Amino acid sequence: MTAAAFPSTRSSAGTDRGLSFYGTSWLDTLAAWTLALLWLLPLAYAVWTAFHPSDASTRLDLSAPWTLQNFRHAWEAAPFARYFLNTILLVAMILAVQLLLSTLAAFAFARLRFRGSNVAFALVLVQLMIMPDILLVASYQTMSRLGAVDTLVGMGLPYFASAFAIFLLRQTFMGIPRELDEAARVEGASTLQILWRVYVPLARPVYTAFALVSVSFHWNNFLWPLIITNSVQARPLTVGLQVFSSVESGVEWSTICAATLMTSGPLLLAFLIFQRQFVQSFMRAGIK
Repeated sequence: MTAAAFPSTRSSAGTDRGLSFYGTSWLDTLAAWTLALLWLLPLAYAVWTAFHPSDASTRLDLSAPWTLQNFRHAWEAAPFARYFLNTILLVAMILAVQLLLSTLAAFAFARLRFRGSNVAFALVLVQLMIMPDILLVASYQTMSRLGAVDTLVGMGLPYFASAFAIFLLRQTFMGIPRELDEAARVEGASTLQILWRVYVPLARPVYTAFALVSVSFHWNNFLWPLIITNSVQARPLTVGLQVFSSVESGVEWSTICAATLMTSGPLLLAFLIFQRQFVQSFMRAGIK
């Protein structure tokens, strides 16, 4: 018998597969929109409350007047200019040191052969399994002995060596053909020149992806900066927001939401502007 003898069977099977595909696609779309709305609701409430008077923060009144007074109150209630400067300096310092140390360490683990390299890399991977909050007491004692309490350096020092960055870059460097090393050495390039001119450009998507993770994490980090800082001179934005949580003076949700938007606004704006580059960097930075 030929396949043409069963046209109805083939047609019905194809129809079932098509219906199953479209049904699954519809469910995926519905789930994605549901999760997006759940994520967007708190942000929408914060935007609504920040741009409206305090009496309109608990009710949805489309005729309520819009105002920027809440942002003015929040800016005057705390030295946000200093907080922004501290946060920018802290994030930039941590990211620069992380990229430098991680690049050198990842290249050594990926291309250099030395005694105990596997043990050393295993110790680096152990750091991935330890939550930073567990080391808060030990980190504070170390910073106190170094005299780095209430300083930006003391705030960033525990994060200078990133095991995640070392692991990610090592996997990327191992995927680069060794023939490129040999070709560069024939041209007279040194080891550092090979690293800078061959490996770093090829790993640019990985650097971008890690930079996004590092900046967002340290911009929003709260617990360790709260413990290590005592003054305005070293306090970042996240710690400065606690000024608005004073129960004695009452909780002004309009002012709190305005302050929250001011602190998270730069990250949201950067994502909206460079969202295509962000997504492409994460897609091209897959672990090989």
